[in-house]
Amino acid sequence: MSSASSVAYSPPHSRKTLRKVAFASAAGTTIEFYDFFIYGTAAALVFPVVFFPALGAAAGTVASFGTFAVAFIARPVGAIIFGHYGDRIGRKKTLITTLLMMGIATVMIGLIPDASTIGIAAPILLVVLRFVQGLAVGGEWAGATLLTAEYAPQGKRGLFGSFPQLGPSVAFALASGTFLVTSLTLGDKSEAFITIGWRVPFILSAVLVLVGFWVRTSIEETPVFRNANRPETTARLPIVESIKGQPKEILLAGGSLTLLFALFYIGTAFLTSYATSPTGMQLSRPEVLTTGIIASVFVAAATLASGILSDRFGRKKVIAASCIFAVPWSLVLFPLLSMGTVLAFGIGLTVTLVIFAIAYGPAGALLPELFETKYRYTGAGMGYNLAGVLGGGVVPLVAAQLIASTGGWGIGVLLAAIGVFSIACTMALPNREKSRLEERPLEGGTMKKDRTTAA
Repeated sequence: MSSASSVAYSPPHSRKTLRKVAFASAAGTTIEFYDFFIYGTAAALVFPVVFFPALGAAAGTVASFGTFAVAFIARPVGAIIFGHYGDRIGRKKTLITTLLMMGIATVMIGLIPDASTIGIAAPILLVVLRFVQGLAVGGEWAGATLLTAEYAPQGKRGLFGSFPQLGPSVAFALASGTFLVTSLTLGDKSEAFITIGWRVPFILSAVLVLVGFWVRTSIEETPVFRNANRPETTARLPIVESIKGQPKEILLAGGSLTLLFALFYIGTAFLTSYATSPTGMQLSRPEVLTTGIIASVFVAAATLASGILSDRFGRKKVIAASCIFAVPWSLVLFPLLSMGTVLAFGIGLTVTLVIFAIAYGPAGALLPELFETKYRYTGAGMGYNLAGVLGGGVVPLVAAQLIASTGGWGIGVLLAAIGVFSIACTMALPNREKSRLEERPLEGGTMKKDRTTAA
């Protein structure tokens, strides 16, 4: 074997290096998703009043979740833009850029005057900055999972791929905790919370971004990308080559993860609004936010456990199991919530998010395994963010309308139908978890080495 080949199939990295990569990926996604989730929490709790007061409670909530959905329209665009640069100039530089974009946009959201001060300019600015957030997150996830997957020892890719997947659960706890502190300090329904309190989590995110910037500048580029970064093996237009080369994988990956997004954003955004709404469960904000923090502990544990199980039983089996569990659960979720108690909300939220986590853990390894190195960032990002548009953007917006017209059973039926769709897409995905990431897929699911391994 030549020297180039031996570098491509590199010996195991030191434990210190692997710990640093795991921490950098988890810390980065935690910060990115913290910024993303505080928007979702604010959209549920205060944005209808702050930015859409003239629309009334019901229409204001729909408009607020409409701005929430804007980011999911931006996510595929971000996946294309940052996937292009991630596949051409590297994972590390691109991830630093997405982190800074998200941080600046989030702080600026916290500084927007309300609609009573600057009128229609307030929601317009909100939409623009939300779009920037979506661009950043669209480029973030694929890079963070590639960082761990391309460093992971053979046979432990599911475990390492689950580290960046811990970010959403930790971020949800941080976002809920920050809002809880400001709510308790300023009063659950006080004018101070509506005017100033909700802005604190957005502005404080600047501190987290500085920490994330320091962490990400301290790691090296992945060895797989370094070995593949040659003019003759680098994609000139990764988006074109990924669509031409592996369109089936992009579409099936998007379909497979659609339910995952639907469950997560129904749980973290929609149920937060439903639980505090006068027409919903009528729980207090502190009760809902505290429940979210507790649920996050179970979600983090399930994410890590499912990543480990996917190394033993396979990514497809674990993700399919999550989808199967979700179908009957979707149908009993809102009847359970109709009990109107904090306990019912806690069970509903926790089980919904744990089912999400069972699929989310293995996803960090599944998508990188599907695509060639030269457009892996783009391909994985496109599949992931296609699911984000369908499950995270459309579903919460439709749910806000369904709850008014059909009640909770309509949302349950919608989630169950999406579950069946995701099961079918998951089972149709090729099985490539035993492959090396220095290899590329061929028709029929077989593998061969990239040219980068045979120099």
